[in-house]
Amino acid sequence: MFHLNKFFSLTFLSIGTLASFVAAPSHAAWPSDQPINMIVAYAPGGGTDIVARQLIPYLEKALGDGARFNVINKAGAGGEIGFGAIAAATPDGYNIGFINTPPVMTVPIERKTNWTIHSFELLGNVVDDPGTFCVHNENPIKNLSELAAFAKANPGAVSVGSTGVGSDDHLAMMMFEKTAGVKMTHVPFKGSGETRTAIIGKHITVAAINVGEALQYMKGGSPIRCLGQMTANRISMAPDWSTFREQGYAFEMASLRGLVAPKGLPVPIRERLVQALEKAIKDPGFIQAAERAYAPVRFLNPAAYDVELRAGDALFRQLWKEMPWTDK
Repeated sequence: MFHLNKFFSLTFLSIGTLASFVAAPSHAAWPSDQPINMIVAYAPGGGTDIVARQLIPYLEKALGDGARFNVINKAGAGGEIGFGAIAAATPDGYNIGFINTPPVMTVPIERKTNWTIHSFELLGNVVDDPGTFCVHNENPIKNLSELAAFAKANPGAVSVGSTGVGSDDHLAMMMFEKTAGVKMTHVPFKGSGETRTAIIGKHITVAAINVGEALQYMKGGSPIRCLGQMTANRISMAPDWSTFREQGYAFEMASLRGLVAPKGLPVPIRERLVQALEKAIKDPGFIQAAERAYAPVRFLNPAAYDVELRAGDALFRQLWKEMPWTDK
């Protein structure tokens, strides 16, 4: 016999079940439903690319909830393409990336861009890597004085590879030209990996790269010799390399590499990313991986990172007035 009460009970149960499906979100909570894109503004194999790939497992571990990352290389125009891609991305937590100094500051100074250093949500700095000049092992030049002497005797004959116009490598070349009173030829590439290939093939005279990158390449068997480090004091990773100042060339240059997101990132997601980044950087596994890759880690929280970027921006704007950098 059919019971009316049972019919109504089943009907309300079905309606309630349907309502629960309708009310359920269409996707899982951040960050478990899709990979997070990590944009690197330089080609694969460079210092930033290597650090990004080393950092990802520890970020995934720190975030939990099934977090997954993809590295997306958007190289070209001295970092402008990649930085622009980060700034223009949807601020939903699924698009973050690395910015590099000085290009993130110098590119908007030298030409019109759709972004500035204020176009990003800062998550924290990861690496502070000083610059260096390297030559092929078969090149007889052993130090900066010999490089300066050769460049003076052969104006324009010394070709210097860099990661683009306005990069720390390019500015270091210009500062050396000014200090040494010489003229060299700039050869821009899309990343330090391409610069390494060019110096190994003897297509350029000098590879202007970073100390950590140089040490990594030398460890991998690249036949290069570095002429010094652009730091105030020798770093522990290269204790035997004299500084440029010690050799009589009084300037310093380094590249900060930090994580950012597009402006407008929701505060809860931003806080989770900042906390996860700090935790990942302090993870013993990442510390060991960074040491193996000769990446000089220097964590700066968003506030400290902001102070550093603003100070650098002011410095390079003044430098532009005194010594505007252009492709030569």
